[in-house]
Amino acid sequence: MRIVVVAFAVLTTLGLVAFGVVLAQKGTGPVALMAPAAGVSAAQNTVPAAKSEKAPIRPAEAANGAAGFAPAAAVIAAPALSAPAPMPKPVAACNNPDALGLSRVIEIDTTGGPAFGTEHFKQYDFLRDKEVALTFDDGPWPGNTPMVLKALQDNCTKATFFEIGEHATWRPDLAKQLAAAGMTIGNHTWSHKDLAKNPYAKDIEQAKQEIEMGVSAVHMAVGGPTAPFFRFPDLQQPRDLMLYLGTRNIAIFSTDIDTFDFKLRRPEDVVKSAMTKLAKNGKGILLMHDFQHATAEAMPELLRQLKAGGYKIVQMVPKEPVTTLAEYDDMVRARDKYSISNNARSESSIIKTISE
Repeated sequence: MRIVVVAFAVLTTLGLVAFGVVLAQKGTGPVALMAPAAGVSAAQNTVPAAKSEKAPIRPAEAANGAAGFAPAAAVIAAPALSAPAPMPKPVAACNNPDALGLSRVIEIDTTGGPAFGTEHFKQYDFLRDKEVALTFDDGPWPGNTPMVLKALQDNCTKATFFEIGEHATWRPDLAKQLAAAGMTIGNHTWSHKDLAKNPYAKDIEQAKQEIEMGVSAVHMAVGGPTAPFFRFPDLQQPRDLMLYLGTRNIAIFSTDIDTFDFKLRRPEDVVKSAMTKLAKNGKGILLMHDFQHATAEAMPELLRQLKAGGYKIVQMVPKEPVTTLAEYDDMVRARDKYSISNNARSESSIIKTISE
């Protein structure tokens, strides 16, 4: 009888072992959910992912494993997979069949302060043949900036505006209108000083203040996110300040094509300058000024000729908005210290025409 009992026990044990082997081969059952016991590596005790890297074990999970057990999700971690590149968003439809429109929107990662514009910087030439990026300096300015904006909106297209901080504080309503229309708004210093000349050339702190107050002022005027895009006045780009902008993750823009519209007095001359230089270059970041009245008057015809010439407009946008610095925010507020508390209401709520 004792022999029979022993034989039965042996057969039972062999059967259980065989069953366990089958389960392990199939990768099912509680064996696959167990954390490694002390002294056993996770790789030895988990089901490997098919043809991929070993599942990462976070430190907290490794500590749980050393104790004997961990939650199933902690042991069988999914392999790290790179996310697929996002599909480009479609450009907004335009209701005007004769409009120039917008061909594409490109996102710029400004980390480290990359520099653009082949007049000075050759490394990044991102425009395709017949593509144009419209840029305007020195605004916002009454009369002119609204004219430029209307022409752009009539043509369902976009541009980048490098604004002077002081101008933006004078007319924040214009800065807000540009932002509301989806334009990209960058910076062009506080008061348009040539930073390659003294006193700024010999005093980097004073030069930094001119840059940073402009950044703060434009940001305040818009009342929302603005781009970490910067253009030096007169395209004078001191090396030390370029390096400084790199620490601030602010991209630097020169130009591919300078229209020299500030020297022109007739809108037809502005159009001729832009189109002649584009025909020669084939594409480019186009520099103009919404501060100039002739440029504002030229915009409808310039956009019409761009379309007729087969050019396509590209909008530049930042990956992340600019971050202002508190000390320069305070400097800008101090310039307007007499109106902070008393002038908070909108003009329309204060002033009304009652007789005319």
